Amino acid sequence: MDRFLDTFFNPVVMAKYAPDVIGGMGVTLTIAAAVIFAGIGLGLALACLRAYGLTILNFFIICYADIFRSLPPLVLILILYFGFPSIGIRLSGPMVLFVVLSLTLAAFAEEIFWAGFSSVEKGQWEAGIATGLGFTRTLAYVALPQAVRLAMPPLVNRVLAITKMTALGSAIGVAEILSTSTTAQSFSGSATPLTLSVIAYLVIFLPMVVFARWLERNSAWKSR
Repeated sequence: MDRFLDTFFNPVVMAKYAPDVIGGMGVTLTIAAAVIFAGIGLGLALACLRAYGLTILNFFIICYADIFRSLPPLVLILILYFGFPSIGIRLSGPMVLFVVLSLTLAAFAEEIFWAGFSSVEKGQWEAGIATGLGFTRTLAYVALPQAVRLAMPPLVNRVLAITKMTALGSAIGVAEILSTSTTAQSFSGSATPLTLSVIAYLVIFLPMVVFARWLERNSAWKSR
């Protein structure tokens, strides 16, 4: 037991490297927040555009969603970071991570919001248009609130899954939690910094998991 505690919970190592891991938490939180806002915003905008039923536009939206839902984010991260400089496009590590995760989240969010729009009864669309609202205002005032409410539980779960992928930033040197903790582990020769990373991830993501579970229990998603 003493050996286990010294390996994973060494107080000297914790005190020395905790500031580095806390700094990594700040990077992780900043990127995750930016990804959430950009990804959900873009996904919702694409779902709204898709509702207009323009064939060519819908074709490109569907292709985008299918492609980004199919490709592993790590592959895209490596292509953008190591491949794009050869054609004159250079992005910083945090920017690459933000772009890839935002586009990935937007692809999933678009499909989730679209499922919400599709679940709105056709009669409600027709009633809104018939009362003089027009398609755009019917979309905004009638369909959108219902779609957002129905989309929340699966969207929160998807957001949780994708924001945890900020750990992929360690592959390109982004100083997030995993990167700082593995670097500290290399210098210290102890697994204690990895324990700190586990604690940091729990502090950030466990409340999101609890919130997602609460949404699933209290939403009307399953009843529709």
